Amino acid sequence: MELLRRYPGGEAARLMGRLYWPCAHCGGAFNEPLTMAAIRHRNPPRDVLTAFRALDEGGPTDEQVEAARRKVPRRGGR
Repeated sequence: MELLRRYPGGEAARLMGRLYWPCAHCGGAFNEPLTMAAIRHRNPPRDVLTAFRALDEGGPTDEQVEAARRKVPRRGGR
């Protein structure tokens, strides 16, 4: 929720959409780190952080979004 407030022009919401984060929890979580949302949606947390940090500089680039959008296997093989 903090990201949505920080970028009232919709930049963070559009990035969440590009990462295919459709759940209401990610769009409305008040006190959850981005890394937890990344893990829940099987995205690489470091790349997700990089993509959201790039919003401050007018980004992210397409390459940063692709890296953050990539899906990683769940731990334990599930």
